[in-house]
Formats: sequence, structure tokens, C-alpha cells
Amino acid sequence: MKDEESGNRLGSYLRARRELVTPAQAGLPPGGNRRVPGLRREEVALLAGISPDYYLRLERGRDTNPSPQVLEALARVLRLDDVERTYLLGLTAARPRSPRRKRPEHVPARVHQLLAHLQVPAFVEGRAFDVLASNPMAVALNPRLQPGQNRLRSLFLDAEEQAFHPHWADAAASFVGALRTTIGDDTDNPRFVELVGELALSSQRFRTLWARHDVRTLDGGSVTVDHPVVGELQLHRDKLPVEDVLLVVYYPDKNSESDEKLQLLAALTQTETTTGATP
Repeated sequence: MKDEESGNRLGSYLRARRELVTPAQAGLPPGGNRRVPGLRREEVALLAGISPDYYLRLERGRDTNPSPQVLEALARVLRLDDVERTYLLGLTAARPRSPRRKRPEHVPARVHQLLAHLQVPAFVEGRAFDVLASNPMAVALNPRLQPGQNRLRSLFLDAEEQAFHPHWADAAASFVGALRTTIGDDTDNPRFVELVGELALSSQRFRTLWARHDVRTLDGGSVTVDHPVVGELQLHRDKLPVEDVLLVVYYPDKNSESDEKLQLLAALTQTETTTGATP
């Protein structure tokens, strides 16, 4: 997290985002001899209605407290969506720093009981996508959902996990954007530093996505997965906050083909549990 360690998170984000906006997207002629990807600093300043010198000060960290009006103008020029705009507005020095979470992430006993009763895949994850607890159906759906695993690490470094996601590139981008959103200003958290450092050293794709400074939410929605035994499944995903952790539940539409496949997987899992056989 080199750019975060420098303390110039606002400048790093502005620079990364302007490099992703093409002159055509901004309504500018492409021109020749462009030495930088995306927009030049002076072009961003012109389109945002601020002086080039002031924008340069923002990128270089010499001014860390621009007005909301300036940030709104920059968000418009950089084509930020609502999540990205909120993230940009939160990068100013005026925003109070989030309190540190000093206690370890804990799964309440009642959540363990809930996991045992659920008949669909469910697990508990921490802020850095560490799997803290899971039920048998979650492990049957995906063996990487066992406690002690890290979902982001599996996604980038495990070939079986990549095959599990037919749309792996989209999933990878979403997870990295969600991680950056989760980290927020907690950039010196040892777990985040360790995870980002490991993935940056081990995965070129992670380094590329991390450098984009995308921010996303990864709450509810639907996913498609490819199970090696029952095949493709269309599942809904809900994330429910429980104290400092999240309960994640996957479930299909009732009476759908994916519902039948999940029931088959449950039966195979039950057979494996009672006989010790591999489905």
C-alpha cells in the first residue's frame, strides 16, 4: 500500500482515476503526442473549473482539504459513480479518522448455531474477506469456504477457485474494489497490509486492479458459479452484518434448476458425511 503509506491518498486517487478517463469520454479532441494515459492534469483542471496550479497541489498533497464543491466538480470530470464519489468526498483531511478495531474479529455463539440450522450455503467473513466460520453446505459448494481461508487470496492464487467463477475477471475486479472500500482510512491495519502485500507480490492481475483505485460495494446480488460436480448454479447472495463480521448466505430461486442442483449437492454431502465416501 505504498501510495497510502505516503499519506497522499487524495492525490493518489485523483491521479489513478484521471488516467482512466479518455479525452473522447471527456469531450476533448484526442490530439497527438499524449505522454500520459487518460487526461492531463491541466485538462482535468479546465473541465472542473479550477486552476491548473491548484489541481497540481491537490495531486501532490500540498492541499488536502478542498471544498465539497471542488470535489463534486472533480467527480463529474472523472466520471465517478455514486460509490466512487462518496469515496472521493471521504478522502479529505476534514473527515474524522475511523477508530481502530483493536479486538480480534469474533463470531458470536448464536451465529454458529444459526449456521448449523441453515440448509443453504452460509459462512461468516471478516473485513479482509477471511472466512471465520461456515456450515457444511458452504464447504460443499466451495471447499475454499472453510475457516482459515481468505476469499481474496483464493480468488487470485488458486486455480480451482478461478475455475469456480465463470466470470472470474469481473469477480476479481469487484473483490478488489470492495477491499479498497473496506480499508478506507484504516491503511495501517496489519491484516490489510499483510494481505495486500502478499497479493501484490504474487499476482500481476491484483497489482493492476489495485493501481486503478476502484472502489465498489459487494453486498447483495446474484452470482453464477461452476461447481465441479453439479455444474453451473445461479445463486443469490445476501450479506448480513452481525456485530463486527458479516453473515453471507447463498440461495437459489425456489424450484429452479439451481435449487434442484443444490438439493442434489446436499444429498451428496449427507452421503459423504455418513459413509465417508467422496461424492
